[in-house]
Amino acid sequence: MRTALHPTIHGRCEGKLSIRAVIFDYGMVLTCPPDPEAHRALVRITEIPADRLDRLYWAHRPAFDSGILTGRDYWRKIAFEAGLNLAETVIDELVEWDARMWMTKNRAMLDWQLRLKQRGVRTSIVSNMGDTVHQAMERELEWLSRFDVLVWSYQLGVSKPDPAIYRYALEKLGVPAAETLFIDDKQPNVDAAIEVGMKGVVFTDVQDLRASLAESGVLAGLPLP
Repeated sequence: MRTALHPTIHGRCEGKLSIRAVIFDYGMVLTCPPDPEAHRALVRITEIPADRLDRLYWAHRPAFDSGILTGRDYWRKIAFEAGLNLAETVIDELVEWDARMWMTKNRAMLDWQLRLKQRGVRTSIVSNMGDTVHQAMERELEWLSRFDVLVWSYQLGVSKPDPAIYRYALEKLGVPAAETLFIDDKQPNVDAAIEVGMKGVVFTDVQDLRASLAESGVLAGLPLP
């Protein structure tokens, strides 16, 4: 099914580009689905059944992403609730595999970001992200430096879809909300960006994104993914 753009994104500014900045989510937009090998490693190390581990993983993720929990405290909390007493070396191993799970890059989207940048469009990442995952990304992902503005929720203590994180990114970009396109794989995050005044699209895959952007004409004169 084709990704649907919110109606408010239609229209162009006469005589100039309608979009001057594009804000990307990180996970599941600039990256592909989580690395299954890393997920299997988390299950193997903890010996928690995959479905229960997933429930614990996502139940405490908001606290991790907002900076309430560090990465190590996050995994200690999961272990405690599962009735495990894990050595710190094991916690460190879980932290490492967790980060690796989110580094399966989406080459098509990264290539598109570079083409937009070469055309003078400012680009940003706004991501709900915890400290230890971000630290691993900084060590491993040289392409992060290509983005003009990087916004990680744990550093601000604010996560999507809180409007404050979008306003912060717009201020750092120096581009009005109406001239900014926001792309995220979660509808509530896109809805919040639209409420702030940005144009928004829910990402499912590159093909649907290309079709939606082409149909809307919002990127008139700019490359499509």
